[in-house]
Amino acid sequence: MALWVLGINHRTASVEKRERVSFPESEMAPALQNALQLPGVHELAVMSTCNRTEFYVVGDEHITRQALVEWWGAWLDVEPASFEECVYVHEEQHAAQHVMRVACGLDSMVLGEPQVLGQLKEAYNQAYAAGTTGTILSRLFEHAFSVAKRVRTDTAIGENPVSVAYAAVSMSRHIFSDLRRKSALLIGAGETVELVAQHLAQAGIRDLTVANRSIERAEQLASRFEGKAVSLSAVPDELPGADIVIASTGSQLPILGKGAVEHAIRRRKHKPIFMVDLAVPRDIEPEVGELDDIFLYTVDDLHSVIEENRRSREGAAQEAEHLVQEGASGFMYQLRALDAVATLKQFRGEVESVRDAELDKALRSLASGGDPETLLRSMARTLTNKFLHHPTVQVRKATAEGRVEVTDWLRELHGMEPISGETGDADAGERSPQDTSVSPTESSTRNPS
Repeated sequence: MALWVLGINHRTASVEKRERVSFPESEMAPALQNALQLPGVHELAVMSTCNRTEFYVVGDEHITRQALVEWWGAWLDVEPASFEECVYVHEEQHAAQHVMRVACGLDSMVLGEPQVLGQLKEAYNQAYAAGTTGTILSRLFEHAFSVAKRVRTDTAIGENPVSVAYAAVSMSRHIFSDLRRKSALLIGAGETVELVAQHLAQAGIRDLTVANRSIERAEQLASRFEGKAVSLSAVPDELPGADIVIASTGSQLPILGKGAVEHAIRRRKHKPIFMVDLAVPRDIEPEVGELDDIFLYTVDDLHSVIEENRRSREGAAQEAEHLVQEGASGFMYQLRALDAVATLKQFRGEVESVRDAELDKALRSLASGGDPETLLRSMARTLTNKFLHHPTVQVRKATAEGRVEVTDWLRELHGMEPISGETGDADAGERSPQDTSVSPTESSTRNPS
């Protein structure tokens, strides 16, 4: 069973391409269940955020990169040729390591961003609810969450948390030197906007308006910062009074168009508005950026702030990378151990079958008046011969063929000390399983266990 990750992110694709191939939250469950029907796919989870869309896949040799890319494009009605050059693939340990780097914020636009861990947990929860996860993905995600917790605890990467939300607020200071007298309009009320509100409040802004489709959610968030809550339909009316506009919703269509912004600028007598669109797909029409007195940025425009953060956290990131490598190696060790389960079950079943057959035979003989000691000795000899016959034949054959490592494995399996110059009984272990003529002493001497 193969483990791999396939996707695009902020490093391989522009925001225009990322928004075209992102999955609406409402479509995630049916999309997961449909993709699980692809030949060779056994487990699947998908994370789709403003910075990445990634498939986490457990499959067999029938699944191919091209098959998933074609399904991806078909489901979203996007031509695969328009984005497939942006797609990356990680396999086996590299896939596990990638998931853990994502969980720790090491693969984020903002190094060490804590928000992505919550997004990864949500992706796992959605896949679990859709019934598309299994043993391997469940173990992978739980392992990744554990590594992320350790990174937060054991390194300084989580000190003074920085996120895209923080970067957006920091960028606003390049437009307005003093935020305390400015007003802000936040469009959306999710986790990202909540972080934006926190950073704005810390920067001194007191005039805060939250616009959201659910007015109840807007009121909950606005009340925490003594702000005002409005519905999305009220955004054009609130826009003229806003110096800062930051948007992050799950809408598939723009919330704010060029016409509404032009009207607001006229009413503001051309006082500038700083706008940041953190959503994918975008909430603010790109044409808004063409207007005078509008400073519009997307998540891809925050690189300067993000790079400054990256430099400050390089030391902690190196420590985190070491923990991620350890975590990925540990997970793959567990995964390889799982591969032995089926074989061990079969092995135990066959041994128990032989044991039960001999025990039943001995019990019948005992019920017929047989001597208990004689029967026990006979059963012990028979079990010893039957258990050792096939392994002995195969070890001798392997050794004769030059595969001497088989004897080393035998010694390791049974905890036997290595000895030199062993020739042994040429007939040892090659007697028929039905041959019970070996004495108890001789049998115990030849039994490696």
